[in-house]
Amino acid sequence: MRRRVLGRALVAIPLLLCVAALTFALVESAPGNPADMLLGDRPVPPEVRERLERAYGLDRPPAERFVRWLVALSRGELGWSWSRSMPVSRALASALPATLLLAGAALAVHVLAGIAIGVTAAARRGRLLDRILTHSSLALWAMPTFWVGLMAILALAYGLPVFPPSSMRSVGAGDLPPVARALDLLWHLCLPACVLGLSSAAATARFVRAGLLQTLDEEFVRAARARGLGGGRVLLAHALRNAMLPVINVLGLSMPVLVSGSLVIEVVFAWPGMGRLTYDAILAQDVPVVLATTLLASAMVIAGSLAADLAMAAVDPRTRGALTGAKS
Repeated sequence: MRRRVLGRALVAIPLLLCVAALTFALVESAPGNPADMLLGDRPVPPEVRERLERAYGLDRPPAERFVRWLVALSRGELGWSWSRSMPVSRALASALPATLLLAGAALAVHVLAGIAIGVTAAARRGRLLDRILTHSSLALWAMPTFWVGLMAILALAYGLPVFPPSSMRSVGAGDLPPVARALDLLWHLCLPACVLGLSSAAATARFVRAGLLQTLDEEFVRAARARGLGGGRVLLAHALRNAMLPVINVLGLSMPVLVSGSLVIEVVFAWPGMGRLTYDAILAQDVPVVLATTLLASAMVIAGSLAADLAMAAVDPRTRGALTGAKS
């Protein structure tokens, strides 16, 4: 198992390098010059501009700057943020906890809502509630995440002021007692986490429903019913566990959706995480920050896929041979 996991990690290194190279090329091809972003509209002498470009390495060819960034990365250095005037590692350290909090809450909403919708639809197969849940979840999944976020703000922050429209904390929340600060954070977290989680829960709900309907026709389910077990107990205790095997894989594949969706949601809700940091860095052409955030997001996606494989191996012993490379 350890050897297989290590092999997967080594295979991920060339993939991350390709992602970094492609990201660097895209940012470099954008119009404008980072020096113009740093200087703004202020008229400066040419020697000041040259000194600035030399200080940040902007006078070097793009290929040389990328190689220098890779060499620094091999030493554990992520570079210097041009727009924030601080090490990139410090900018990431301040933004990563907010993103992990939002992504974790959204993943919890995604799992709970997807399983609940799928189980309810399977229990009411062919009925009106099944059709309503299936069509509404698919419609929500097809809508752009930013539009869902804007409509949620319009409805639940302005029309019916239940949740705050933006930010991570209220003004003056730092002076509140610990319990009040935690409740304030939860109040601000609820709406963006629900938007991000519910927008991607339709795929999980469909897999749960399809897996349950297939499992309910198996012999062991019929045997459980023949022993006099109730329909709810058979559905949850016997059929759901076997139907969850493909769902675990879907949850691993949903990590890219949550990571990419968090960028949009963080911008819409002014959430101070990696998505907002990446958005601001793209506008400022802050290449070191964009490279670092993209690389970290890609690593999170790969780690999520590996975690899904390990979880599937833990739930279903038949898949352990595929993960460990052992012959059945």
